[in-house]
Amino acid sequence: MYQMHKIKETIKNITEIDTRLMDSAQERLNNLTKPRGSLGRLEELARLIVGITGEVEPEFKNKVIFTLAADHGVTEEGVSAYPKEVTAQMVYNFLNQGAGINVLAKHVGARVVVIDMGVAEKIKNPRLPAGGQEKSNFKDKKINYGTKNMAKGPAMTRLEAIKSIETGIIVFEDEFSRNNGIPPKAGKKGIDIIGIGEMGIGNTTAASAITVCFTKRRAEEVTGRGTGLDDQGLKNKIRVIKKSISVNKPKPSDPIDVLSKVGGFEIGGLAGIILAAAAKRIPIVLDGFISTAAALIAFYLEPKTKDYMIAAHRSVERGHRVILEHLGLRPLLDLNLRLGEGTGAALGIATVEASIKILTQMATFKSAHVSEGKK
Repeated sequence: MYQMHKIKETIKNITEIDTRLMDSAQERLNNLTKPRGSLGRLEELARLIVGITGEVEPEFKNKVIFTLAADHGVTEEGVSAYPKEVTAQMVYNFLNQGAGINVLAKHVGARVVVIDMGVAEKIKNPRLPAGGQEKSNFKDKKINYGTKNMAKGPAMTRLEAIKSIETGIIVFEDEFSRNNGIPPKAGKKGIDIIGIGEMGIGNTTAASAITVCFTKRRAEEVTGRGTGLDDQGLKNKIRVIKKSISVNKPKPSDPIDVLSKVGGFEIGGLAGIILAAAAKRIPIVLDGFISTAAALIAFYLEPKTKDYMIAAHRSVERGHRVILEHLGLRPLLDLNLRLGEGTGAALGIATVEASIKILTQMATFKSAHVSEGKK
């Protein structure tokens, strides 16, 4: 029996966030040159980031967005408006800097790391035009060439489910330990904040099934149109989700069982990244439906992870809203996004960074020689 040593060791290192420092941050926020609480959620965010990082004045120099890709055997059931070949095609688009996530990550100064967790074809490791070196933003961590059709049986073996989570942990730790060619300062880490995203045709079907398992909501309440299904396609998708749960009988009391029966390799990888980031006290900015379904897996493996999560936005997917409510996470933005890739997370990172700049760069009443209002 596989003992999940890596997962257990990581969970053991996840601690409570520092409420004492959060109170200290609140004191500073209350003394900045503004009416108390006038910057609303930005003040809440700044306080939370201090509690997560354990740093009085956090800095976001190293921002990383992890975009994990994998295919899903359930696409055989016609649950997506796009063919599965699009997953691999989009991975190449990420690597060629042509996707939405590339544009928005560059906009916020984040680096995108693309991981092949289970794309149905071999991704040829691209090379830079000059020098012949492998692109450092791509990692081949393929567990299998896509999951099996979960409408006919488990999406993956239990061993594969465990491996997907542990692979996510390893990917994060590798990035955390690097300094991107910059000589490391004492105690300096390679990541200050992360965003998580994904690519995988068919993965909203897996995410919907995961959501049903943990929230006890009906498939009709959590299933959306994904890449743009028509009414008939949506009915078929709901039918497939119900069938998958009936065939596999996933156990909500065992997150690994849920992942193995109705999940995806990229979802498991994202759950692993969440666990690893929480263990290192790094803020985790969630993207849309799929990454938040991965957050459900991580939460039920270790509930303390929730305090490290920040919901970047609320997407148009029904299930995304259900998970956010279930976890008690309030999204920062509501822009009708449904792309994935980590695009919403990139925008969320920008908002989080703004909150910290408010905390660390605004003058206090005393330093600015501004009279305070009545308390």
